[in-house]
Amino acid sequence: MRLDKFLAQSSIGRRRTVRIYVKEGLVKVNGKVVTEPAMEIRENTDVIEYNGKLVTYTEKVYYMFNKPAGCITARKDAVNQTVFDFFDDADTMGIFHVGRLDKDTEGLLLLTNDGELEHKLMYPQNHVQKTYFFWALGSLDEVRRKQLEHGIYIGKDEAQTKPAKLKIHKYGLFNEFKNEISCGNLNIKDSGYYNQPVVSGYLTITEGRKHQVKRMLKAAGCYVIYLKRISIGGLTLDESLEKGKYRPLTQAEIQKLFR
Repeated sequence: MRLDKFLAQSSIGRRRTVRIYVKEGLVKVNGKVVTEPAMEIRENTDVIEYNGKLVTYTEKVYYMFNKPAGCITARKDAVNQTVFDFFDDADTMGIFHVGRLDKDTEGLLLLTNDGELEHKLMYPQNHVQKTYFFWALGSLDEVRRKQLEHGIYIGKDEAQTKPAKLKIHKYGLFNEFKNEISCGNLNIKDSGYYNQPVVSGYLTITEGRKHQVKRMLKAAGCYVIYLKRISIGGLTLDESLEKGKYRPLTQAEIQKLFR
């Protein structure tokens, strides 16, 4: 097994992080400092140390978390509530979040101590699909829909987005759907919004640019007022899981992520 893979699977950190540790000389194999992350080791017999401590292989854990709006995807923050504030201390040992969700975005967030899974899901060349449900002020005609699906420019000096999938759910006036739209960043008591057009739908992307879904819809003339991630790869959010709650993935769900 590669050294960096062993360290990632042993909850030392993400694969890109443990590579830095190795190159900085913080890892020993059988008492000798090594600086090559790709070094092959015998995981069952070699003695691996990180920062002077013996590294032991730990059991993998995988959690599904239904992130509520209003908390940030981080371990600690001096001002904001974080996703880890919803976890029991005993369950946070060695785990990290796989990717991020914006503060006002809800839905599926994975947390694990498996660096290999994070690498698989977040590595751009793997083109892992992520699906989001949105409500947005504005409308999407056929031209704008095709732009979103075929690729759209969302920032200066940025390449076009990769092809995406778009499925429109509902469209009409804000007043028609105000009771089913959760939009904490809008004052829905303001009647000025009532006659504005709104659209909801599902957007599936394979990239992970910052604020990508919001920026894509903005480039198409829409302003997102609600956003929720509902799936990653083959894993779909368990809608019976309340906001702010988490649970271990089932074996079947884990297998879906590794396909």
